[in-house]
Formats: sequence, C-alpha cells, structure tokens
Amino acid sequence: MDISQVLFYALSAMALGSAIMVVISRNPVHSVLWLIITFFAISGHYILLNAQFLGIVNLIVYAGAIMVLFLFVIMLMNLNAETEPQKNKWLKLAGVVAGGCLLLVLVAALKQAEVKGKVAELGTGDIGLIKNLGNALFTDFVVPFEISSILFLSAMVGAVVIGKK
Repeated sequence: MDISQVLFYALSAMALGSAIMVVISRNPVHSVLWLIITFFAISGHYILLNAQFLGIVNLIVYAGAIMVLFLFVIMLMNLNAETEPQKNKWLKLAGVVAGGCLLLVLVAALKQAEVKGKVAELGTGDIGLIKNLGNALFTDFVVPFEISSILFLSAMVGAVVIGKK
C-alpha cells in the first residue's frame, strides 16, 4: 500500500466516523463540530483526487462560513432537553420503518451499480488544478469575472450604507 491508499482509508474512516457522530450526538453544538470534521475529511478526499480548488473552497465555504452560521443559529435558539417535546412511540416506529425502507432502496441501487474495474485516477490530470482555473478565468472568462467583481463590490458598498444607518 502506498501513501495515497493509506490517506484514502484514513480519511474515509474519519469521514464515516464523524458523520455517524453527527447523527448520534445528543448535543447540537457537538453535532456541528463533528460535521466540521466530516467536511475536513471530504476536503482531504478532494485534494487526493487532484482537485485542490474544490477542496479549499469546501473548507472555506462549508467548514468555515456555513458551519459558523449553524453554530450561531443553534446557540441563539438555546436548544435544550427540557424544551424539546416528547415524541410519540408510533412516530419513532414510523421513523425507523422509513429509515429501513431508505436503506433497502439504497442497498438495491448499489447492488446494481457496476464498480468493478473502475478506479479513480490519483495525481493524474489537470482539471482541478488552481493554475488551470486561474488561466481560464483570466483569459477566456475575464469579462464575466470582472462583472462579478463589480457586483460584489456594489454589494459590499450597499451593506456598508445600510449598516451606517
């Protein structure tokens, strides 16, 4: 086994373990923290697949901005066990049955998928490289890129004007 396989299995175990902890964690703040770890593992997979830009954007946007927003919303809602209504046992049973049906459909769909002989190419290709994305942005798509930068600048100016009042 080479280093890429070791990293793949380690990141996969980390992603699966933290995703399970997101679901079974009783504290919503802990669930958000486990979800951040899941996003880090997924970003590691993107980097292993030679898609550096996608991995970095995943870290910045999801693990950075959206998870902080989730954390603020959870803290502002002040969720605790005393305010949560008790669920009926029939509702819990219906949830278990629905989850079992979903698992059955997923297993049936994955059983028909042919994955033998299909291997992801690691370290080859240059589709996800930041260098190629920069070349495309500043040669082929320079006008839309500049228009979007003007749009973002006007949005920032608008936010400052609204914030000053």
